Amino acid sequence: MHDDRSITEHRLRRVLKERVKPAVHSRAVPLTVERWEAPGEPVPVAEGLAAHYEPCAIGDPWGPAWGTTWFRVTGTVPADWAGRTVEAVLDLGFDRMMPGFQCEGLVHRADGGEVKALNPYNDWVRVADRAEGGEQVEWYVEAASNPVLVDHAATYEGDLPTSGDQPLYRLARMELTVFETEVWELVQDLEVLYDLMTQLDAADARRHGILRALGAALDTLDPADVPGTAAAARGCLARVLAAPANASAHRISAVGHAHIDSAWLWPLRETVRKVSRTASNMVNLMDQHPEFVFAMSQAQQLDWIKTYRPELFERVKKKIADGQFVPVGGMWVESDTNMVGGEAMARQFLYGKKFFLDEFGIETQNVWLPDSFGYTAAMPQIVKLSGSKWFLTQKISWSQVNRFPHHTFWWEGIDGTRVFTHFPPVDTYNSDLGGAQLAHAARNYREKGHGSRSLVPFGWGDGGGGPTREHLARARRQRDLEGSPKVRIERPDAFFEKARAEYEDAPVWAGELYLELHRGTYTSQAKTKQGNRRSESLLREAELWATTAAVRVAGYAYPYEDLERIWKTVLLHQFHDILPGSSIAWVHREARATYAAVREELRGMTLAAQQALAGQGTEELVFNCAPHARRGVPAGGAGRPAEAGEPVTVEERHGGGHILANGRLLVEIDSRGLIVSVYDLEERREAVAPGAAANLLQIHPDFPNMWDAWDIDAFYRNRVTDLVELDRLEVTGSGPRSATVRVTRSFGRSAAVQQITLRAGAKTVDIVTEVDWHETEKFLKAAFPLDVKADRTASETQFGHVYRATHTNTSWEAAKFEICAHRWIHAEEPGWGVALLNDSTYGHDVTRDVRADGGQTTTVRLSLLRAPRYPDPETDQGSHTLRFSLVSGAGIGDAVREGHALNLPERVVRGAGPVAPLVTVDEDAVVVEAVKSAEDRSGDVIVRLYESRGGRARAVLTAGFPIADAVESDLLERPLAGSAVGVPTPEGRIPLTLRPFQIVTVRLRRA
Repeated sequence: MHDDRSITEHRLRRVLKERVKPAVHSRAVPLTVERWEAPGEPVPVAEGLAAHYEPCAIGDPWGPAWGTTWFRVTGTVPADWAGRTVEAVLDLGFDRMMPGFQCEGLVHRADGGEVKALNPYNDWVRVADRAEGGEQVEWYVEAASNPVLVDHAATYEGDLPTSGDQPLYRLARMELTVFETEVWELVQDLEVLYDLMTQLDAADARRHGILRALGAALDTLDPADVPGTAAAARGCLARVLAAPANASAHRISAVGHAHIDSAWLWPLRETVRKVSRTASNMVNLMDQHPEFVFAMSQAQQLDWIKTYRPELFERVKKKIADGQFVPVGGMWVESDTNMVGGEAMARQFLYGKKFFLDEFGIETQNVWLPDSFGYTAAMPQIVKLSGSKWFLTQKISWSQVNRFPHHTFWWEGIDGTRVFTHFPPVDTYNSDLGGAQLAHAARNYREKGHGSRSLVPFGWGDGGGGPTREHLARARRQRDLEGSPKVRIERPDAFFEKARAEYEDAPVWAGELYLELHRGTYTSQAKTKQGNRRSESLLREAELWATTAAVRVAGYAYPYEDLERIWKTVLLHQFHDILPGSSIAWVHREARATYAAVREELRGMTLAAQQALAGQGTEELVFNCAPHARRGVPAGGAGRPAEAGEPVTVEERHGGGHILANGRLLVEIDSRGLIVSVYDLEERREAVAPGAAANLLQIHPDFPNMWDAWDIDAFYRNRVTDLVELDRLEVTGSGPRSATVRVTRSFGRSAAVQQITLRAGAKTVDIVTEVDWHETEKFLKAAFPLDVKADRTASETQFGHVYRATHTNTSWEAAKFEICAHRWIHAEEPGWGVALLNDSTYGHDVTRDVRADGGQTTTVRLSLLRAPRYPDPETDQGSHTLRFSLVSGAGIGDAVREGHALNLPERVVRGAGPVAPLVTVDEDAVVVEAVKSAEDRSGDVIVRLYESRGGRARAVLTAGFPIADAVESDLLERPLAGSAVGVPTPEGRIPLTLRPFQIVTVRLRRA
C-alpha cells in the first residue's frame, strides 16, 4: 500500500483548525459591551459594579500596563435557540500561546457573585444547558491588563512607576453562541487520536489503524455542515477509541493542578486575583465533573481566597470536604529551599499545615515543590518532623548537564532520614495530557521493571486558568486506550500509596537535590536576601526575649498574633521567585519596604521585652541571643560587658600597608589594600596562600545564555578583572579593643569602601564592604585563596552542613561550580581549617590549584552582587553594605559559633542587673535554634535544637524556670514518639541524646 500518512495528517490538521474548531460555537449574535477604567489599583467588586460605564466596541484598545478595565456585557438569547446549549464567548484579546502571562478576567453576576474566570483556553461562559429562549444575560468582567514580560528582554514594564500608559490589548469577541456538543466531542476525539498516532512507531499496525479511521472520519465529515455530520464522523472513530490498552501499559495518576507563582512577572496583589480566578474555574469544573480532582498547594494562597473572596472560599471548603479540591504541600508557600533558614523552614510547615488543619481538618501528607531551584539535604528530616510522608518535585528535570537517575526513590537527608520521593517523568508540572507528553512520561520513566506508575500534574498554570474541560476529555479517552498509558484522575496520596506499595525497595539518593541551573539565584537582588536573613535573625531575638519575659515578668503578654503575622510575611517572601531574586522590580521594591517595616516592628518588640526583663536601672547590660556564650555573656542571656584580650596594635608594613596584631593573629594588609597574610600565632600557621592576596574583589562579565536573573554560566570565569587599583588606604580606628584599616576603590561606574577590622582576643578578621554598585551585566566576587589542602568544603545549610568536593573529577562535581551556603563555608585539612562567614550572602564558589611548591591553594569566593537586566533591569543598583569574616584555625564548631555571632549582634540595654538565660545547653555541639511560646497558648515553652557538627552528642538542657514535664514534639508541637529527650530531674535538667544533625523539639510544660 502506498504511504499516504503525511497527506492524511496534513488534511486533519487543516480541517481541525479551519472547519471543526470554529464550528464548536455557532449561530453567534453580538453582546452589548460597555466599559469602565478603574483608576489606580484594583477596586472592590461593589465599586466596579456601581461604576459609570461607557459604550465599547469589538476591536477597541483597552488596558494600560497593570490596569483594570471593567466590562459590562448584556444580551438576550434568541427565541429560536430554545432547547440548545448556549454559551457566551468572551475573548479579551488573548494570545493563545501564552496562558498565564497576559490579560485575564473574572466574570461577576450583577449581584457581585463570581461566575468563572476568562483565560486564553477558557474564554467561554455557560448560559444554559437547554435554553428556553429570551434569557437575559448581564455580566461584569473584571479584566486585568497585565503586560507580557516573557521574552527575556530588559523592560521597565515590570514596575508601576516606570510602565507605559498605552493600551496593551484589543477586545476580540463578545458573543452569544450555540455550543455544538457533538462538534466539541469530535474535536477531542480527533486530537487525542492524532496525538497518539504521531507517538507510535511508523511500523506499528496500531498507528495505521488510527490513520485509516481518521481518514474515514474526514471523508464522512462535511466541511460545509460540520454540526450536521459530526456524529457520523465520530462513529468512524468509535472502534479505535474503544481498543483497550496493553496490560503492561504505564499507569498515569493525573492530578489537576495550576502552579501559580506567588509573585514573579506580576506583583503580589495580582497573584491574589490569579488565585481567585483559578479557584473559581476549578469549583465550577468540579460541579460539572464529579470525577475531577484538583490539588492546590500554598496555604498562603488559600488564605488570600479566605480574606478577599469569602464567598468563593466557602465553595472551596465544600469541595475540599467532598474530596475533589485537595490541599497539598503542607507549606505556607512553595518556598525556595536553598537559602531559607532552618527555623524558617520549620515554620513553613508549622503555619502551612496548621492552616490546613484549622480550616479544613486536613493533615497534608505530601510536600509539593515542583518548581523550586534545587532542594536542601536537610529537607527529608524536616518533612518527617512535620508529619508528612511524601515529597514531589519536578524542577530537577531542568538540569543542564547530568540526567537525574531516578523518578521514584528514597531521598536521604544529612541526618539519615529518608522520605519517599517522586519526580514525574512527564517533565512538566503543567501537562496538557496530550499524547506527546504522556508518551514521553512512559518512555522517560526510569523505574521500568520495578515500578509501573507515575504522577502527571495537568492544567494551565500561573493564572492560565488551571485544568479545562478539554483536559478532562483527554483523560477520559486515554483511561484505557491501546497504545497509550492508562490515565486515571486521582488524588496525590493515592498515587504515593500505590507507588510505594509496588516499589518499597526503591533506590536511595543521599544528599542535596542540586539543580544544575539557576545558580545565579543565590546572589540576585542582594537586598531581598539581606532582608530575609536579618528578618529571620530578628524573629529569633523577638521570640526568645518575649518568651523569657512571658515566663518571668508578671503582666507581660506574649505577642502571639503579631509574631504569627510577621512570620507569615517573612515566609511569603521566601517564595521561590522572591527570595531568589527572579521577580520583576515591583516585587522587590515592595519586598524592601516590607523588610524595613518588619525590622522596625521586631526591634520595638524585642526592646520592649528586654526592658521588661532588665527592669529599672542604669547598669549597662549586654543581651546575647546567640546560642553560645560570648564576651562573658551566657548563651541566651544578658550580662555585663567583659574585658577583651591583649590590646590590638597597628604598625606600618615594609613596602606599604599596615600590620594588625592582637596576640593571636598577625594580619598584613599590603599597599594595594589586600590581605596578604593572616598568620595564626598560636598554631604558627598561615591562612593565606603564598604569593596570593585575600579579600580580593573581582569582576566578571555576567551574560548567561538565558534566564538573566536566574543563571550564571560557567564561561563567566573565562574573563576576570582583579580590583587592585587603590583610591585610598588609611587607618581609621586604632585602640586596645580593635583596629580598622579603610580601603577605598573605584571601578567602572562603581565604588567600594572596605573596613578591615581585627578585634582584641579574636581569631577573626572582620570585613565590612560598602559598595555603590552601578554596573550592568557584571558579577562581583570576593576571593580568599587559602593555604589549605581541602578535597571538600563544608557549607552550612538548615540544621547542619553539607560537604561538596573541591575537585571536578566527574560531571556531577563540575556542574556545582556555584554553590549555596548559609552563614559559613569551611575548608579544612586534618588538624587545621579556615571558615569564611557572611551576614547575608548565599552564593559561593570553591576552586583548587596545586602550586609550584607542591602545596594546594583552595580558593573560596563569596558572590556579592550581580547586575542582570531581566526581569528587573535595575537589579542590585545602588548602595549595599555586606559583612563577612575570615576565621583562622577554625573547626566546624568555630564556624557554627562565629557564624551565629556575626548574624546575631549583641544588644545593649540599661537596667537593674543581669538576666539569666531561660534555657541553657551544656554542650556546644548542640545548638538552640529557637525558643518560643507554644502555639496553643498554654504557656508551655518550645525549645528547638540540633546537633551541629555531624557527630553524636549527649547534652543536658536546663530550664531556668520550674517545669512539670519535657516532651519531645514534632514541628507542629505535638508529642512525638522519640527517644532523644530523657526524663527531667527535679532541678529542670533534661538529658538529651542526639544523632548527627538530629533536630529535636522539646516542649517544656511549666509547673
